[in-house]
This record gives sequence, C-alpha cells and structure tokens, in this order.
Amino acid sequence: MGEKNLKRRSLIIKILGVVGSKRKNGNTSFLVQRAVEAAKEEGIETEVIFLGDYSIADCTGCEGCKDEFKCVIDDGMQKIYPRLLEADAIVLGSPTYFYNVSADVKAFIDRCYCFEMFAADDRSVWMGVNEVLGGKYAVVIVVCEQHSESDMGFAAEGMAKPLEALGYRIIDTVKALGLFKQGEALKDEKILEQSAKAGKRLAKTLKLRKELEIKWGPSLIG
Repeated sequence: MGEKNLKRRSLIIKILGVVGSKRKNGNTSFLVQRAVEAAKEEGIETEVIFLGDYSIADCTGCEGCKDEFKCVIDDGMQKIYPRLLEADAIVLGSPTYFYNVSADVKAFIDRCYCFEMFAADDRSVWMGVNEVLGGKYAVVIVVCEQHSESDMGFAAEGMAKPLEALGYRIIDTVKALGLFKQGEALKDEKILEQSAKAGKRLAKTLKLRKELEIKWGPSLIG
C-alpha cells in the first residue's frame, strides 16, 4: 500500500460506494448514492464507482495471488484495488438477478479473493487483509423487483458473507423491495430514508473509531 498511502489513510476517513448495476440512473445506483451522500454530510470523504465502467474478468482460481496478495489478472480490477485498500468502508449495492447478485458484483467479489491469507501448511487457518489492517466496515444494499423478501434469495448474503470474510463488519443491510422501473426508488421515501440512515450510521461508526484511536490507541498498543 505504501508509506504515503498508509499515512493518508490514518488522517482521512473515506467511504467507497460500489454500484453493481449497469444502470447508472437505476434504483441500485440511487440508493447507493443516497447512502454515500448521507455519509458525506457527516464530513466523510466519499467516492462512488460503477462496476460497469470496468472490464472485470472472472477469477480463474490460479492462486497467483497467494504470495503477494495481488491478483495477476491485468484488467479493470487493478484500478479498483487501490481504492478498496484506501477506503475505510464501502457501500456495496446490487440488483437481484435470479435470487442472487448481479454478474458484475459476483465477479468483483470473487476477484477480492486475493485479499485472503492462508497458513502455508493449513488452509483452514486464514484471515482477510483487512483484519491485518485493523478491520473495515460496510453497508450492503439490495434491490428487488418483487415485494417479498424471499424473492431476494441469496443476494444480501451473497455480498455480506464474502465481505465479512474479507474483514468487513457489516453495519447495515438495506433491502429495497418492489422497485423495477427506473427512478422508482426516488419516489420511495421510506427506502431513501433507510439508505440515508445506513450511510449516516456507517459514517458515525468510522468517526467513533477515529475518536477512540486518538484517545485510547497509544495506551492500548503501548
């Protein structure tokens, strides 16, 4: 990550919004951006990226990342990795496709496998890079056309479980039901407010951590 980036990360709190829908003006995008905007209102530095803007190949399981924890595939993920390492938290959003996440989100998550570390003699002993860095935080947002939560299938868990394995603590999960047509999310005050609350809670969690690091950090590690 580099000494310069480590120093910067210690001074600036940042949240990365990751939109896993091809539609930049779609409901998933609106809700991710609402959460990020709410965090920004709390004084947090933010950035939003759209996975559809990047060419992301599938993970091949080649294990080329096992020593340096860097993926050997040269594509759009190489531009995303530094943003992930720099950010203290992410807001990850996906529409529901056949009871699961979008293909873009699945590829993105699979390619974060390079951030997993395994003991050389026992692969049942492992941890995520973020655990080594002190842990990070996330909000998950899922959008579904249907009105029953069961029709979301595994979408929420399909994001939350891998993020937890990567060393993220899930602060909130927003499940938006009954949204299909473009812009419907903007008319749903309840889900907009839920997204905003998730973003604010994420921001406040980061600010609390920073306060505790400043107040107690030296004494806890000294």
